[in-house]
Amino acid sequence: MRTSSLTGSRIAVAAAFFAQGFVFISLTTRLPRFLDRWGLDEVTLSLLLLMMVLLAGVGSLIAEHAARRVGSAAMLRLGLSLMVVAVPALTLAPAIGFFVGGVAVYGIALGLVDATSNMQAVDLEHRYGRPILPSSHGYWTTGGILATVLVLATGQLAPEIGAFVVVVPLVVAFAPFLPHAVEAQLIAPGVLAGGITSPAGVSTGSTSEAGSTPVPWRPIWLVGIGLVVFYMVDTTASTWGPVYLARSFDAPGNLVALATFPYLVTAIVVRLTGGQLVTRFGVTPVLRIGGVVAFAALALVALAPSWPVAVAGFTVLGAAIALVAPLSFSAAGRIAAGTAGTAADPVTGTAAGAAQGAAAPDAAAGPAPQTDRARTDAVIARFNQFNYVGALLGAVLTGFVGADNLRLGFALPAVLVLALVPLAPAFARGTLGRRQ
Repeated sequence: MRTSSLTGSRIAVAAAFFAQGFVFISLTTRLPRFLDRWGLDEVTLSLLLLMMVLLAGVGSLIAEHAARRVGSAAMLRLGLSLMVVAVPALTLAPAIGFFVGGVAVYGIALGLVDATSNMQAVDLEHRYGRPILPSSHGYWTTGGILATVLVLATGQLAPEIGAFVVVVPLVVAFAPFLPHAVEAQLIAPGVLAGGITSPAGVSTGSTSEAGSTPVPWRPIWLVGIGLVVFYMVDTTASTWGPVYLARSFDAPGNLVALATFPYLVTAIVVRLTGGQLVTRFGVTPVLRIGGVVAFAALALVALAPSWPVAVAGFTVLGAAIALVAPLSFSAAGRIAAGTAGTAADPVTGTAAGAAQGAAAPDAAAGPAPQTDRARTDAVIARFNQFNYVGALLGAVLTGFVGADNLRLGFALPAVLVLALVPLAPAFARGTLGRRQ
């Protein structure tokens, strides 16, 4: 049964983001317990995270290619189902090999769900004609907050209790409101909607229909660099924050989740009001101010004399960078959809005679919604790879740089986050208009 209304689609998207955030934060806040259980050091953990991030990239690529044929909804269900396998494998592992295998499966699931949930959210935003990505990512944060509260409440219990978090992705994966697969439609012999060829074709998916312009990757790359910066900072905070409090300040074991909890609370406040903030003040000022504040927050974390001060830094950091990820996916989706089947400026990606990001409701000609959807899905899946570049920098490079002193690991993103200041205008390309 296909979700037939915007409200139903929005519930489905929210549930997918919630499940992803809930599982991810449940695992990262338990990292100190995993380190102690298996006798791992920071360098070994960095290598495990490297494997997970690389496999997440593989999962995102699988989502890109499979979504062309079976739809992004089917791949979203697959990713959530793989989480149900991975989480018990790594939390209940009887030996280190099972733990590593669980991390590997989770990495692939992470990539599948990241890519497909954003595909669904971008399409929903185009249908609404107004910012939806900030609140969608806000539900990811909501899941993370609930997971953190659970860790705080069960911190003294056996780490195996974490296996119960699989209930959330299990329920969402088989929920009736989650949209089912929509098969890709052929618009020409051997060519799928969105200009992506069937296996016998030769198209790379960079064009939409015959005669259309290629995807303008230059502006997408600029926005992608901003996404790299965000995930570098976000992964540093969520992955290494609890370890930082435990190892550098000897914070009580059940309180290390405080590195994540206030970070997520301030992030969700900003994300759920992000649409109004962007509408009132504009994308560029919001991101520039956020970049400067994030620098100050990370400096406070790196120089903190005690763990409560470090927690204060994480709290401010959550609010400062909360909108970067949703606004980047929104911008990439507008650039991709705005060029489908129309002449476009090669730098800005703005479609001539139409608002970028959605087809005009009364347009006499233009690509069909299914064509827009297939093209945009392919771009979003590739754009999602920037996510994992940032995660590599945040999870892996931070661990190597801070192997002897994690303060140095937090100093690195403090400097790089200032890149958001010059990159902010790239996020403001195009406009949204409701798609009928």
